[in-house]
Amino acid sequence: MSHAVPANPDSRAGTIAPTPGHTGGPPDSAGGSGYVERGTPEFRRAAVALFAAGFATFALLYCVQPLMPVFAREFGLSAATSSLVLSVSTATLAAGLLVTGPISDAVGRKPVMVAALLAASLFTLASVAMTTWHGILAMRALLGLSLCWLAAVAMTYLSEEIHPRVLGYAMGLYVGGTAIGGMGGRLIAGVAVDFVSWRTALGALGGLSLVATLVLWRTAPASRHFRRTPLRLRAVGHAFQLHLRDAALPWLFLEGFLLLGGFVTLFNYITYRLLAAPYHLSQATVGCLSVVYVAGVFTSARIGELADRLGRRRVFRVVIAVMLAGALVTLARPLWVILTGMVIFATGFFGAHSVASSWIGRRARVARAQASSLYLLCYYLGSSLAGTAGGYFWHVAGWTGVVGFIASLLTVALAVAGWLMRVPPLPEPSPRATTGA
Repeated sequence: MSHAVPANPDSRAGTIAPTPGHTGGPPDSAGGSGYVERGTPEFRRAAVALFAAGFATFALLYCVQPLMPVFAREFGLSAATSSLVLSVSTATLAAGLLVTGPISDAVGRKPVMVAALLAASLFTLASVAMTTWHGILAMRALLGLSLCWLAAVAMTYLSEEIHPRVLGYAMGLYVGGTAIGGMGGRLIAGVAVDFVSWRTALGALGGLSLVATLVLWRTAPASRHFRRTPLRLRAVGHAFQLHLRDAALPWLFLEGFLLLGGFVTLFNYITYRLLAAPYHLSQATVGCLSVVYVAGVFTSARIGELADRLGRRRVFRVVIAVMLAGALVTLARPLWVILTGMVIFATGFFGAHSVASSWIGRRARVARAQASSLYLLCYYLGSSLAGTAGGYFWHVAGWTGVVGFIASLLTVALAVAGWLMRVPPLPEPSPRATTGA
């Protein structure tokens, strides 16, 4: 069985020999090695396309987060039950990731991403027509199943096509798109619901996602390093075993669970805190608080670039510690201090996710789509399980209980990052690469 292993970026021949399943234009159009280099038209096209895809993915996924109190009132739900509107999407997204990687290795990258985003847009529009809570949850479950294809394949596409020297920067741009998407989805839905119905707000986001689908289809460069891998269950199982036996990958998968679990928990329940006494903020004002995601937009690419230069291990521990510090700051009572803590928290999260995502792409030398799928499986399981569990801490101990829960997750994440410091790096794929995997 052959695997999707990128060609050496310093290939002496300067081109990539054609192989079955090889698609795209001439390799030298993206540089002598066939990899997309920073500063080229292909890099700009890939950045725009994946930025749009990341935006739409997180906008559709997290636009319901500020609407949880609205759903609770309209359908008579508790805080924990209303959180299912997000948790069911991330749960089905996580479950789908078990098969998306292997199928993508057999089918391709760009067509899968385009079809996935189109389906997610249509399911969002369909949810607007649902009149029952269970109908809404069903559409949200189907949305998660659609987005799982894009979530795993986007990371793999970048790992295959972007030069390893600038992969951290490119992954940071993609993560920046997810940050703006998460912010935009929350902002549009959270603010609009004070003036129009939640159905109108979700319908508008579904329309925006259709535009993002068009951008992805028209601008993403065709794959040059994709190698079609026949779908064989035994080979798929073997590839999963290889990743799980790796000295670093399973710990990175665990980090995904802990990081997104903490992140989603904070933003799920900070809304309830700020709507209540002593703040009594309006739904629109709380929706505007998603602008703290701007911190992630501006820092994720820079932190990824810093990790390329200084090493992922060193930077990773720092950004997790920043995330933990931000969570603790939100325990203060003054509103401006809470907002400062949210900005610090978002900066740490998007930086950590950017570093972990590029680390997965560098560490997995074979079946990269499956490695990305396993990481994102744990990542979104963290959102589903921890995001819902946080509701019980809210009911029992209020915001102090929620922050204590988040702090426990991030303390474990710091310990795991410390362990990863001790894992020997893999040999570099080329002498021009600058950091170990």
